[in-house]
Amino acid sequence: MSDALAPTAAAVTGYLARAVVEDADAVRVEVEELREGRVRISVHADPDDFGRLIGRRGRVAAAIRTVVGAAAAKDGLEAEVEFVE
Repeated sequence: MSDALAPTAAAVTGYLARAVVEDADAVRVEVEELREGRVRISVHADPDDFGRLIGRRGRVAAAIRTVVGAAAAKDGLEAEVEFVE
């Protein structure tokens, strides 16, 4: 689907993911509507960068989910963030 569903959340997700990984050009963000008012944001990255994206004990991933959740609220939505190799 298009980033038009959650433009702020998609932009923030892409920005944060690209800042964390080494190969920023390999990062892709997809937004999918689950139901009214809820979206899934999938972050695709190079498999070599996946560990950086998740972080130790999932702390980086948790931080990204928190910030993206706030950005999604600005879009009037709830978001779940999924990291895909």
